[in-house]
Amino acid sequence: MKRLLKPLPLIALVLGTLPAALPTSIAHAEEGEAPKPKKVFPPIRKTEMETATFDLALRADTQTLAHLSPKGDTAFDFVPAGREAERASDGYVHIGDIHIRLKTAGSEWQDYSSAHARQQITALPGGKDVLAAADITASMGTSGNGGAMPLRVERRWVNEAGVLAMRFTLVNTSSAAVEIGGLGMPMVFDNIILDRDLDQAHAEASFVDPYIGRDAGYLQVTRLNGQGPALLVLPEKGTPLEAYRPIIEARAARNGDIFTDKSQRSQVSEGFYDWTVASKGFAEKEWAKAGQQWNAPTSITLAPGESRTIGLRFVTAPDIRKIEDTLVANKRPVAVGIPGYVVPTDQTASLFLKTPSKVAKIESFPEGALTAIAGKSGTYKNGGGWSRYQVKASGWGQARLTVTYADGQKQTVSYYITKPLEQVMADIGHFTTTDQWFEGKGDPFHRSPAILSYDREDNRILTQDGRVWVSGMSDEGGAGSWVAAMMKQLDNPNAEEVAKLERLVNETVLGTLQVEDGPQAGAVKKSIFYYDPVEFPNYYDPKIDWKSWTAWSKKDSDDLGRSYNYPHVAIGHWVLYRLARDNQGLVKQHDWKFYLEWAYRTSVAMMRDAPYYAQFGQMEGDVFIDILKDLKREGLSAEATEMEGLMKGRADHWRTLKFPFGSEMAWDSTGQPEVYAWMRYFGYQPQADETREVILAYDPTIPSWGYNGNARRYWDFLYGGKVSRIERQIHHYGSALNAVPLFDAYRQNPTDLHLLRVAYGGMMGGVTNIDQQGFGSAAFHSWPDMMKWDAITGDYGMGFYGHAITSATYMVDDPQFGWLGFGGELTAKGARVHVEPKDGARRRLFIAPAGLWITLESGRIKSADYDAKTGKVVLKLDPATAIAPRARLLFETTTAGGKTYAADTGTADRGGFAIALGDAETTVTLSPR
Repeated sequence: MKRLLKPLPLIALVLGTLPAALPTSIAHAEEGEAPKPKKVFPPIRKTEMETATFDLALRADTQTLAHLSPKGDTAFDFVPAGREAERASDGYVHIGDIHIRLKTAGSEWQDYSSAHARQQITALPGGKDVLAAADITASMGTSGNGGAMPLRVERRWVNEAGVLAMRFTLVNTSSAAVEIGGLGMPMVFDNIILDRDLDQAHAEASFVDPYIGRDAGYLQVTRLNGQGPALLVLPEKGTPLEAYRPIIEARAARNGDIFTDKSQRSQVSEGFYDWTVASKGFAEKEWAKAGQQWNAPTSITLAPGESRTIGLRFVTAPDIRKIEDTLVANKRPVAVGIPGYVVPTDQTASLFLKTPSKVAKIESFPEGALTAIAGKSGTYKNGGGWSRYQVKASGWGQARLTVTYADGQKQTVSYYITKPLEQVMADIGHFTTTDQWFEGKGDPFHRSPAILSYDREDNRILTQDGRVWVSGMSDEGGAGSWVAAMMKQLDNPNAEEVAKLERLVNETVLGTLQVEDGPQAGAVKKSIFYYDPVEFPNYYDPKIDWKSWTAWSKKDSDDLGRSYNYPHVAIGHWVLYRLARDNQGLVKQHDWKFYLEWAYRTSVAMMRDAPYYAQFGQMEGDVFIDILKDLKREGLSAEATEMEGLMKGRADHWRTLKFPFGSEMAWDSTGQPEVYAWMRYFGYQPQADETREVILAYDPTIPSWGYNGNARRYWDFLYGGKVSRIERQIHHYGSALNAVPLFDAYRQNPTDLHLLRVAYGGMMGGVTNIDQQGFGSAAFHSWPDMMKWDAITGDYGMGFYGHAITSATYMVDDPQFGWLGFGGELTAKGARVHVEPKDGARRRLFIAPAGLWITLESGRIKSADYDAKTGKVVLKLDPATAIAPRARLLFETTTAGGKTYAADTGTADRGGFAIALGDAETTVTLSPR
């Protein structure tokens, strides 16, 4: 194996200029090119202040926030204080600025911004608890047509009982009523990774996640290293988080838009957002063609002389797991959804509410889509002020519950309704192998047969795309669909679909996408499709831009050096191995050993032919561990020894790094799962624990189907989406992939319910991409001007891989909420706990109090009964089928000090037990020793 190289430096990767392989600018940096001198800006005068929780500073001229550190930790800053001087001029927003869109009767919407063209503000007298106060009306400027601002705008920074607060008072100084249809406060936190290496980024930068839940809404600002404290931004009365509006780059502004910021969005900077209190003015203009918003857009009307005060409070939570406790302590309404906010129509979810005011009513939108029925008293152990509601769903798609409290506050909880998961699995299997099945005779790129990317808007297969990999069956954007089709078969095999996939692997992957023989056998190309107008002068669609770097030549497409392509192909071989080994008559072209050996060859080839990027964790890299374990179980010792040695070299390298989460990108969220997996495999538990905490920093639990378990990603629409832009993606493949290590971590420590909640949110987020016919979208566009799924499949299949390998039912006995079922219908009566899995695989079950992890590689679990007193488990397995006449059962105790179990039936088989199935259900009893 070649020497592992140092991680890439983090540099500016500007929108639209990032190659899929090594960026030119990075290559120059590696060769020692001298960096350009940074521009020096004059320092900004600041006024230092403090509260019980924070050390902070306000700019002397604008009174906007220039510094915000946890008390006693001035080396860390939640806001980009280090860039304050370079961001000081007009057009850069800061916390303390405000955006207002308003109109009077008969007029059009007019926009005013305190940051667009700053003017001298007028200091106001302080008063009790006031740190600073100003009339900032002059800085709001005039509207686009020169109209004077009809409001007076005052801002106060307050230290109220030790809590930092920012308040705006808007006063209608005109003689006519004013309707405010856009009211936003920029939330500028240091999410800028530019010019930082990975160690600096993890130590200094933060990510922001919104709960767009109206009066119960909040922002959580978490440090990239996962350490506390976390910052919470909470609303004061009359300041709902109605929408979370992206502040557009000034260079992308259109039609005189002044709600902008000069900072550039890129892979190293997600950009900033407005805490948006009123959004009707945007819904009528920029968002008019968008899908359903998180909340109904509203406006605020002020009569002449009337005023309205809005405000935000800044508090800290000791760590990420204490965010909800901190909300409760600050008398905020708190919602906890179990197992989350994605609800199949054949399952019952639970919603726990803890609020300072009683629930007055709960309403569903659309009407009838969701029902929330108050649970009976005594259904959980320690109420502690929590109320439990059973949530049932009907229909399909987005829905929300609006909880109205006695004090008038409204909280919204966003849900996504799906079909029963077994049907969802059938849908994606059918769609990928029929609608996306490509068998084009005479295809010059030899892609036949194939499963190619699909455009849902045009309802057609994408045989051409300017990003050639999208049509080339490789890279994530091109391999996604056939990987999804393959992973569907792992637990839900269909003979017709498997036959097509065997053809795909043996006729198109082997020999075309993957080198079949010679010294580079097993290596994988970057794309089958490529751009060569000389070789194919009449083939390429002239409406497509073929001048971009993304239109790879044949030489570039044939490159074997991108390691990220290897897991996709390894998955194809490995799934066919599992299907051949554990089923009867399903796989016909080759025996199981053929496919396992090709999975092994692919893994080794990655280390031989793509060593540079192999130094990083790979998306779907967990498949390598499964391949290695299967090699050992099958007695292929020489192959297992070689592969294990190669992978240990990677793990040993990662062990030397403080934050071993680099990739071809500056910062990424796809390497962590494989890094965690190998740390665990080789017994490097401290590094595994650190990886787990880093994942939690960008993977939140929030009362919304979109953000719950939604691992951060904001650039992959560029490479696998139809609408190509930097934008926070909802349930891109990172959500389900990052669930994989969190599930494993939970099974080690079942007392940490936070891990399970985040993991389940990400795993279930991975099925929201699948529409009612089975099309799988790359991700959901979260910006309110779209609020819809991207129209092409792109790289979705990587997320479906994460969903498929983690689909399971979890039986949990929580000290506060009592018995909970994740993925199954659970009932508890005394010591007897019964569950019926409905997770879409019905092959994996974790019984948390026993630390017992049960898996099937063939057969299905119909139900399970757990005796909480004796620890005994009784499984009922489905009857035999033609392809599965026997079950293959494995089980292990995952918790330290947990009891081992023994089965009352079955014969030893490759580390598990083979159990003959009959025409009726088969009972298997597992007893603790």
